[in-house]
Amino acid sequence: MTVIEYLSLPGYKKFLYKLGAFFIAIPKGIWNFLSVTLVNFFIRIGRRIGRYFLNIYEIFIGGDWKTRTSYAVMGFGHMTRRSYIKGFLYFLYQIIFIVFMVTTGGPAFAKIGTFGNVGQNSYYYDVDEETYIYVTTHIGDDSVLLLMHFVLAIIFIGIFIFLWSIQVKENNELQNLNRIGKGLTDKDTLKSLVGNNYHKVLLSFPTFGLALFTILPLAVMILVAFTNYSSEYMNPKHLFDWVGMYNFQKLFGMAGSGGEAFVYVFSQILVWTLIWAIFATFTNYFLGMIVALMINRKGIKLKKIWRTILITTIAVPQFISLLFLSRLLTETGGINSLLLKWGWITEPLKFLDDGLYAKITVIIVNMWIGIPYTMLMCSGLLMNIPADLYESAKIDGANPYKMYTKITLPYMLFVTGPYLISTFVGNINNFNVIFLLTGGNPLFTNINGNLIDGAKVYNAGQTDLLITWLYKMCMTSTTKDYGVASVIGIIVFIVVATISSITYSRSNAVKNEGDFQ
Repeated sequence: MTVIEYLSLPGYKKFLYKLGAFFIAIPKGIWNFLSVTLVNFFIRIGRRIGRYFLNIYEIFIGGDWKTRTSYAVMGFGHMTRRSYIKGFLYFLYQIIFIVFMVTTGGPAFAKIGTFGNVGQNSYYYDVDEETYIYVTTHIGDDSVLLLMHFVLAIIFIGIFIFLWSIQVKENNELQNLNRIGKGLTDKDTLKSLVGNNYHKVLLSFPTFGLALFTILPLAVMILVAFTNYSSEYMNPKHLFDWVGMYNFQKLFGMAGSGGEAFVYVFSQILVWTLIWAIFATFTNYFLGMIVALMINRKGIKLKKIWRTILITTIAVPQFISLLFLSRLLTETGGINSLLLKWGWITEPLKFLDDGLYAKITVIIVNMWIGIPYTMLMCSGLLMNIPADLYESAKIDGANPYKMYTKITLPYMLFVTGPYLISTFVGNINNFNVIFLLTGGNPLFTNINGNLIDGAKVYNAGQTDLLITWLYKMCMTSTTKDYGVASVIGIIVFIVVATISSITYSRSNAVKNEGDFQ
């Protein structure tokens, strides 16, 4: 379609065209990422690795005995060239690394193929016949600890390689400075830490926290997806084992019992998760914007009171509101009681007990909770739109709808594009609204009249999102399956990362960032 043909379309057809182009661009974007971006990424990585080894080799060939010794003893070149603090820290990390690998990392690497040799068993010994005090000793391996130690060892190795290469390059620089009669002392090091490298000192603490509390659990979760870790192989008394792609096959019905039911439930939950995220994001966004426009209109009185009333839902803790509504909307709850008393209905409405009604209910409740947030954000942004634009539009004969679609909405989308993406991602993982309001219910009971064993689908419900279903698999189900739950976590990550990267790269906030006024 040419630009002239596009401009000649009515407003709703332009919207449909853009919407269709967006969904068409998703597989194209994925293909470009896999065939171009990812390939170029590995090519660049390969070139950097090659340059890295060449540089290390050249430093070794041209280095003196102090520099060459630092290849085996980290920090040796620093300490022999009066940079004692750095040299000692490098040497200290090497000692810690060696001790960790000998005592923890090495055994983890040796046993990771089988996750240990024997599970832990408890042995009780009677210490004192009068007091009957017992001592419990555990003998055996812990598969989870082995896996964590394995991942931690990989992180330690990565840090070791990074620090080792840094100290080698610094030794080369110190050697060159000594040749011209200069050098770096501990005083220079301290000045650098509070001067040019101060940002590195500050960022080192959150980086350490990121590695410990984000990267380590994420890596463990990914590896668990390739194991049979479940309630049948409960750690630490029973060791689990590698199963390859079995959990992925089970999720898509290619392995395990109850394959058809599992695939059906998974597909239904995945589709509902995306539908929920779309409705929960855009209903709150557009309705919140409309409410902000209504309150900000000239002639509206008591604006502060209206805003105060709307943000009352923010002041009340969300979990209290959701738990209260979950009781209010039951068949015997207050709303049904009032409707029956007034004679408006003859039997209780199944707000939370019917699949379709429950989905509509959670979307409406989420609107009630989320619109005030969007209203507050939009109120501030609307005040920044130049009034001259609206005055010029009125002179040209534009009606309120035209001014909204041509001035207000483009401005708001430009500014709030990243916010929309983050909100969409947050709604995909919106645990509170679903779990506290419906608990994922009503449960899946049959497929085309055939009954479903709830235990085989981990008590999945028709309003469950992938994140709440994952929680049930790991926490509330009688048969827990951490391997399949990890696979679901990986799928959530892939869906979120794909949609976020494509929408963000195609948003005006990125493409036309320099045009913002």
